Amino acid sequence: MDELIKAIVLGTIQGLTEFLPISSSGHLVIFSHLLNFEGAGLMFDVFMHLGTLFSIFVLFRKELWQMIISPLAMIRGNPTQENRYYWRWDLYVILASIPAAVIGLTFEDQIEQIFGSVIAAFAFLFVTGLMMASIPFIKNRSKDITAPMSFLMGFAQALAILPGISRSGSTIFVGILSGGDREKVARFSFIMSIPAVAGAVLLKLKHLIGNPVTSSELINIALGTLFSFAFGCLAIWWLLDFVKKGKIQWFGYYCLALSTAGLIYYLF
Repeated sequence: MDELIKAIVLGTIQGLTEFLPISSSGHLVIFSHLLNFEGAGLMFDVFMHLGTLFSIFVLFRKELWQMIISPLAMIRGNPTQENRYYWRWDLYVILASIPAAVIGLTFEDQIEQIFGSVIAAFAFLFVTGLMMASIPFIKNRSKDITAPMSFLMGFAQALAILPGISRSGSTIFVGILSGGDREKVARFSFIMSIPAVAGAVLLKLKHLIGNPVTSSELINIALGTLFSFAFGCLAIWWLLDFVKKGKIQWFGYYCLALSTAGLIYYLF
């Protein structure tokens, strides 16, 4: 029962922090350390990410459907303005996925070592806090998503492989810094994460072949996945609401407070 409760807690944390700009990887490193969670290891991590991936599919189903049918309209030669718009988004998602694929595959072993360090997670979380807290000081130029902007957001997503660097936070920060409309940048940030999250899951799945889990671990995985999905949906809605109201910097204050407290505790 102890491990079951821990699975629910970590599933909730994964769902909330995957999309809120406070770093899911950093929080999972910190809370796994605090809870001494053994769970099902890599299998548990894979399915929690799948839970958050499903939440994107559910909440952005209209945009994703348009991104699926727009290439077909372009091929037929009778695209609408909306088709052209989402066709560009298809191309931008591909462009944004390149940096994460290159960095993730090239530095996979080094990144795995960093994930074992709680101090590194707190330190990188401080960087996330600085990015979020500085957003109100960036001029809102309300530009549409462009190819250079999407590539820069993709590079930010690649850096978010590090524990404590928020994927949504860093990509939204770079998008806004590049002059993007804040709400469009936030929505694109979620959609562009699909290939990166799916790719990470597939890379981890290859390590799971021939490593079956027990029935008790399976229950932990199922509940962790369910909670990561439910709270992932809540986190997306919550973040979009904060972006609309211009209050995203509050997540930065939280990160700065948590990272400062953690660094003081572990270093002194």
